Amino acid sequence: MNLEEYKGVYVFAQQVDNEISSIAFELLGKAKDLAKDLSTDVTAVLIGSGIKGLADQLAEYGADKVIVVDDPELKDYRTEPYAHALASVINQYKPEIMLVGATAIGRDLGPRVSARVATGLTADCTVLEIGDFPLQAVPGQEQLHNQLLMTRPAFGGNTIATIACPYNRPQMATVRAGVMQKITPIKGAKAVVEEFNPGFTPDNKYVEILDIVKSVAETVDIMDAKILVSGGRGVGSPENFKILEDLAEVLGGTVSCSRAVVDSGWKPKDLQVGQTGKTVRPNVYFAIGISGAIQHVAGMEESDIIVAINKDADAPIFDVADYGVVGDLNKIVPKLTEALKAEIAAAK
Repeated sequence: MNLEEYKGVYVFAQQVDNEISSIAFELLGKAKDLAKDLSTDVTAVLIGSGIKGLADQLAEYGADKVIVVDDPELKDYRTEPYAHALASVINQYKPEIMLVGATAIGRDLGPRVSARVATGLTADCTVLEIGDFPLQAVPGQEQLHNQLLMTRPAFGGNTIATIACPYNRPQMATVRAGVMQKITPIKGAKAVVEEFNPGFTPDNKYVEILDIVKSVAETVDIMDAKILVSGGRGVGSPENFKILEDLAEVLGGTVSCSRAVVDSGWKPKDLQVGQTGKTVRPNVYFAIGISGAIQHVAGMEESDIIVAINKDADAPIFDVADYGVVGDLNKIVPKLTEALKAEIAAAK
């Protein structure tokens, strides 16, 4: 493999029902940073049917070029045609870096494509940067520069691993939603659009979709919330979440929770924050009755303001909190709610 042939930072621009997923815009934002360090450009790979009109949106969020693979076989996501499409783009255009969102689709697509193009894949990354590998020079070993360093939690979140793929290309990673930040849209931006179709010949690996059943979510997506009131096992019971719901209502926020709460069956997994839940970036994050295990902190440490309420003064959550209150949440939270109500009423 001639590594010098591989250039550019590519992003799989996931779309569902001809609507680009938010993760695509987040990855384009990160791709711009990586491309700047490598003095190269950013390319979005848009796969689907009747999706050419979406290219301008990708340009507004940072794509210099958009490769469109448009075919009726790609109308709905199916593993085989999508894997064939993305692997064919990689083989044809030879990107140096290929980023895929760690969504349900991306987690299925990424590993299959990496195997087809004979490269590695680092899954569920939380940090991506350009640097040297090995990180520290080792006597007798060449230190390679301008490598993609892919960082992710390992061993259940108890340690952090930084991984590189120095001898194969592209360097591939899947990235969790909510971890990277979108750029401010550049209104009116245009990208170079190139159509590419490798051809599709259905075979026994092509599944037939008989029906698509869409569930109606009854809960708000916590990743979009500006204020989150999050509870842990320390809340005590599912009934006791009522005091958190009252606080969230006053603030116009949303209730979320830790993994322990989900494991106990108190709240649905859609509300879970953390390494095995969702990564959130609200303006304000209340961590109530949450000890602050590294797995949870990984999902909320980028919040603008973190307020922790816990009776254990030594709880790790206070290490990341901007404001901390040590005490009984059953007394503190209702008083806080009443004080906020009074403040809001007075302001009116």
